[in-house]
Amino acid sequence: MVSFILNNKQIQTGIPPGTLLLDFVRYHQNLMGTKIGCREGDCGACTVLIGDFKDGKLQYQSATSCLTALGNVQGKHVLTVEGLNVKELNLAQRSMNEESATQCGFCTPGFVVSLSGFCLSEKQANLENVLAAIGGNICRCTGYKSIEKAAMRVCSALQNRGDSAPVDFATENGFLPEYIKNIPAKLLALKQSLNGSLQPKSQNPRFLGGGTDLYVQQHEAMVHADIDFLFDRNVLNGIFQVGNVCEMGAASTATDMLESPVFQAHFSNLKQIGKLISSEPIRNIATIAGNIINASPIGDLSIFFLALDAKIHLSDGQNKRSIPLRNLYLGYKILDRKPEEYIEKISFQLPDAESKINFEKVCKRTHLDIASVNSAFFVSLEGNLIVNAGLAAGGVGPVPLFLPKSSSFLVGKQVSLNLLDELLPIIQTEISPISDVRGTETYKRTLLQQLVKAHFVEMFKELDVKQIMNFHL
Repeated sequence: MVSFILNNKQIQTGIPPGTLLLDFVRYHQNLMGTKIGCREGDCGACTVLIGDFKDGKLQYQSATSCLTALGNVQGKHVLTVEGLNVKELNLAQRSMNEESATQCGFCTPGFVVSLSGFCLSEKQANLENVLAAIGGNICRCTGYKSIEKAAMRVCSALQNRGDSAPVDFATENGFLPEYIKNIPAKLLALKQSLNGSLQPKSQNPRFLGGGTDLYVQQHEAMVHADIDFLFDRNVLNGIFQVGNVCEMGAASTATDMLESPVFQAHFSNLKQIGKLISSEPIRNIATIAGNIINASPIGDLSIFFLALDAKIHLSDGQNKRSIPLRNLYLGYKILDRKPEEYIEKISFQLPDAESKINFEKVCKRTHLDIASVNSAFFVSLEGNLIVNAGLAAGGVGPVPLFLPKSSSFLVGKQVSLNLLDELLPIIQTEISPISDVRGTETYKRTLLQQLVKAHFVEMFKELDVKQIMNFHL
């Protein structure tokens, strides 16, 4: 049985836990405000808020319900747009109305939910943060300016929050319904009543983390699959520093990574990198291990950690082994992994003060789309001398590619424009892109060349930018 709180109602259901949350709220609870749009996590029309305890406090995150398995909300609080209603209009609804930010209205519930989630968050009320909160929602009608103005109204209303808890401030000012203040006690009681976590029925279940890619590819198959839910398993969560090594639980999400004090202390450009990794609702549920084990040739996190020479630590529940991430990918969707093995953690050596890393990506829609080509570049320096390097690229081969020849070539070289000129032809010998819907082979080769130039521009500010961008093969 799956048990959770939906708006102000406790739910206990025996339907398959692989059922999507979107389908449950619409077809089993008749809450039609959560819309069916793309079913791929792109449009945000199905956005909900999911609340769970973190560091002793109930915290809410936006999520795409079209990619969230019902089993992953076990013991949590789910808010749909219906659960955000107050006597008149809530703050987000009123702001959208006053700025005429709705036309056809299909996307509006998603925007309202995302903006309401911002009211419940502890993030500073500024324009950058509130626009990031609706970065996973798209609109085909308005041109966005009216929606941005509505978001600014929400932001302005939160300016006087001070030290008040977000939930208290939002409910006391009528921005959100009063019952939300009572949810922590109800949710705690529910968690205490649950008899452990959901357990698979067989010895050979399907492993599921966040499901953000698996449900796009295998939606119908996953509904009735026997699933081992890994997302909330305590031993698979958390990001820690052990000496000069970072250890990440496999179920840590992209958001966990971006908000981790460990990452923030060692990656000065982390915010810039994070903006290229999908949208906030996807980052909130997409696990690091899921991105890696999915083996997509253009997985953003796979490319990032390939450049850092990360290791993955596999377990079958009894036996454990570790391999370099660079050795995991044997061919298209072929892995050095047994069916019964799952990733337990990912580890890598933290960059020191003399190291630099950059991530670049080209896609059809900024911040939300999968890449046409992406690339990560890591170097460790002694002055101007490269003593270690890792260059990885996606979308230019059948697997996420670490480029060993190019990386080895860089070691022992001085950073210069001539080095870039010598590097680009070597890169071309290591890739094998194909023409597909994301571009021709020639286009992808050119894109990677441009991304490598962008690495040099971002990482080596002392070089002449104009000369770099004018380099040709």
